[in-house]
Amino acid sequence: MSLGIITLELVWVFDNITLTTLLDILLVGLLIFGLTFFIRGTQAVALLRGVVVLLVGMVLLSRIFDLTALSWLVNISLPVLAVAIPVIFQPELRRGLERLGRAGVLTGVRQPGATARANVIDAICQASEKLSERRHGGLIVLQRSSNLEEYIRTGIRLDSEVTPQILLTIFWPKTELHDGAAIIDPEGRIASAASVLPLSASRNLPNRNLGTRHRAALGMSEVSDAICIVVSEETGRIAITDGGRMIPRLDAKRLRTILNAIYGSDRKQSQSWWARARNYGDEFLGLLRGERKQA
Repeated sequence: MSLGIITLELVWVFDNITLTTLLDILLVGLLIFGLTFFIRGTQAVALLRGVVVLLVGMVLLSRIFDLTALSWLVNISLPVLAVAIPVIFQPELRRGLERLGRAGVLTGVRQPGATARANVIDAICQASEKLSERRHGGLIVLQRSSNLEEYIRTGIRLDSEVTPQILLTIFWPKTELHDGAAIIDPEGRIASAASVLPLSASRNLPNRNLGTRHRAALGMSEVSDAICIVVSEETGRIAITDGGRMIPRLDAKRLRTILNAIYGSDRKQSQSWWARARNYGDEFLGLLRGERKQA
């Protein structure tokens, strides 16, 4: 196919663009843009990039040089890819559908009052500081609007008040409950301990040598809107995850500042899920930029 024919086809396309066509293109673009959030930071990004580059290259070569055999190969490959892509990207698709279909995403969930949230933050910060000093590993999950019942069921139910003493007892190395996560429910109570969380396959970890607790904290923040606080058993460093991102190397003071910003501040529970997500994202990105400036 000559360059002149391609130019004529492009002119015909632009001449026939209507408002409905532009809306259609915009919706498809937004859909693709949204899907990229489900695979960002994962190994699927490199794979998808390779597939796209290969297909675009084959299509351009077949059209520009009028290669019949290559065009035939592209045409028969597209139906195969329509079946193969859901299989290849099954973990990412499942994660996205889980986040979309979780109870509480489209409706508000009752949250503890400002005083209760302040008490929870204070208990977590005190416990995290002690755990850091003693080099005892810890993993605390703050549930928000996402339903974490399936993860609560994997641990031991407690329904306990949140205090520094209870948290320190849970993560004492000689107890049966220390090897897992303590999940704090939306009522501000410890729902379970020794809970098993999903591990992240993301490459966004600030340190590739981080262990299972950090990967579990990041994995939980990827599949839900929960906030995870993790204390390293090896280094005693404190980190926090939210929205699939991790802020490492925190002390108790900075941990309290971040928790007050993304968990302790008052918000109208009648807000839509999109407004809440936008607020959380803006606050966390601001804190993340502050972390990078100080690093």
